[in-house]
Amino acid sequence: MKSITPCVGLVLGLLSFDSTAADIAAKIQLQQVQRVGALEHDAQGTPLWRYAFQPAVRPTVVLSPANGTWNWRGQKTLQLQVQNAMPWAVTVQVDIEGAARQHLHTVVGLPAGPAQRLVIPLHASSSRAFGMQVGPPMPFQDHGRTVFVATKVEGEMDLAQVHAIRLSIPQPQAVQQLLLGTVETAEDDSQVQDAYRDIVDRWGQFTREQWPEKIDSDAALRSAHAQEDRTLQAQSAARSGLDTYGGWQNVPLTRTGWFHTQQANGRWWLVTPEGHAFFSLGVNAVIFSDTRTYVQGREYMFVDLPPDQPPWSAFYGVSDSRDAERGASAGIGANYGRWFDFYGANLYRTDGAGWLAAWRKRTLDRLQAWGFNTIGNWSDAALGRAHRVAYTLSIDVDGAFGNVSSGYDYWGRMPDPFDPRFAQAVERSVAKATASPRNDPWLLGYFVDNELEWAGQGAQGRWGLAIGTLHGEARSAAKQAFIAMLKKQYGAPSKLAVAWGITLDDWSALDAVNFPAPEPNEAHPAIAQDYSTWLRIYADRYFSLVAAALHRHDPHHLFLGGRFAVRTPEAVASCARYCDVLSFNVYADLPQHGVDLDAMHKLGKPVLITEFHFGSGDRGPFGTGVVSAENEAQRGEAYARFVQAAARDPAIVGTHWFDYVDQPVTGRILDGENSHIGLVGVTDIPFAGFVDAVRKTNLGVKP
Repeated sequence: MKSITPCVGLVLGLLSFDSTAADIAAKIQLQQVQRVGALEHDAQGTPLWRYAFQPAVRPTVVLSPANGTWNWRGQKTLQLQVQNAMPWAVTVQVDIEGAARQHLHTVVGLPAGPAQRLVIPLHASSSRAFGMQVGPPMPFQDHGRTVFVATKVEGEMDLAQVHAIRLSIPQPQAVQQLLLGTVETAEDDSQVQDAYRDIVDRWGQFTREQWPEKIDSDAALRSAHAQEDRTLQAQSAARSGLDTYGGWQNVPLTRTGWFHTQQANGRWWLVTPEGHAFFSLGVNAVIFSDTRTYVQGREYMFVDLPPDQPPWSAFYGVSDSRDAERGASAGIGANYGRWFDFYGANLYRTDGAGWLAAWRKRTLDRLQAWGFNTIGNWSDAALGRAHRVAYTLSIDVDGAFGNVSSGYDYWGRMPDPFDPRFAQAVERSVAKATASPRNDPWLLGYFVDNELEWAGQGAQGRWGLAIGTLHGEARSAAKQAFIAMLKKQYGAPSKLAVAWGITLDDWSALDAVNFPAPEPNEAHPAIAQDYSTWLRIYADRYFSLVAAALHRHDPHHLFLGGRFAVRTPEAVASCARYCDVLSFNVYADLPQHGVDLDAMHKLGKPVLITEFHFGSGDRGPFGTGVVSAENEAQRGEAYARFVQAAARDPAIVGTHWFDYVDQPVTGRILDGENSHIGLVGVTDIPFAGFVDAVRKTNLGVKP
């Protein structure tokens, strides 16, 4: 290690150092920070000085070289001995500055407690590189020492020219005290990997924490399920006042023999085949095979991983989830090779060779006992075919057709609906998906595609698809359709040039790849008008093709839309024209904070919330979902508020929770997501307190 030690004559005592290491002289500057008290020591005897960070915009301790720059070439980590002296967690920012404005940046939340070693990788790094979107909680115990690894470091740095280290607390409202000791660089980065070592036990659970549903033996696993079976039997009494499909018999509406929509009594309704009002309470991803996680190349993360031989070989497989066009996969390491399914293995441990049939029965028993009446997207098809609960199906339009970038591309680029091959793909995909269920009255309807990238990012994101279309190659069918629209509207390129405030001598200039399409601005309102027109034409082309194919192949069932995430007013209006239901994936505390429901009321179509969730960090997986709660109890409270608010709105006809099972601790193979957002854990044991709150809420929804 190389220790950084303060220069004589400046504010001494900030840092102690290992006298056996090569020292790197530093000068110290305090900005709205004061050193207080006498020298202290941690449990290992390391000297520490106490510093008071004053209420200010950014009180900072700055270390800089006494002479010239530091040369850290060959060093892997920066390590600081630090202690949070407050009774609460304190946010600390560390910036390492280099030449030409290069820098590395990390933010850590130091918990209250004893001194710990803060380890910062000297390169851009994140938990994504280890195959998961959120890294393990910090600190952790390493051979009796408390270590806090910064799991996300941003920026870049020439380590041969390091100019300063800055430790700051952003905008403290009161004095915050930290104790600071040694600062060293190290050629060894083993502690970074140690942060991820042995974090998953043989059942797929996080090893370093405890919670009520955590098990420590196969016998405990089976006992927990046996106890739950008795609870389900007690809850399985049929609810009175409901028809075969779960509709309210006291709200009679039009009977068609199929699920449909109807506006009556001042609101929209889904209507059961028997003609009764129905509010869809659903769960997404009710499936036994969506919990696979890669083990290849990171075997060190797993304790007692089952051998790849019978019976466990049934839960091993090989995949490759790398996709250069999918933003969700950006920076994800460990994204190919051998995987293991802990959830499936736990089902086998519980029920033996008949685990799949047992899981299906138990799952349906649960859904009905917990007040759910719909099986949501990406679920096991056999559950719907059991005809105990209504179900939905998803159709992915798959084929070799053109695409367009909206600039977001989280799940990939947008399909080009003007490419003739797209219409052919729609026909094939719809015909295949509808062949079996078209005569099944238990089918609520079809979603087509999911979270398409109708918009880009940032303030001008609404226009991303229009700009992306003009950026495309000349052979792009969408681009040629857009150019044809502009030619028809303006006639001459000079008129378009004036309207848009650009130089355009010939229409052929638009064919250029990455044509510099202008962003809308106040001086040239025609840009936004033309882009808006194009976005509506684009959406109409997509939705009309899909709707026509669905109506040809299955005239009975609902077109439930495309599960909007990012969206534009043009796309939503088009969906309202061609779809039976507008579906939105809403990640907010309330539906009204995620969707402009006043606008939806004007469009005159019912709204289905097809994804929402609340996660917390106290049941194993490291992520807390898109919308987090403080703890498990607050997840239930948040669920109740959301569903009750949805049921009160006259346009909303249902809510679908995402998802059924917690995501793997080490990340799912699709994109490394690893959040605690499930109704059940990786052991298939329900989270009792949360499920109780969900059941009470669901059973309390009334017409």
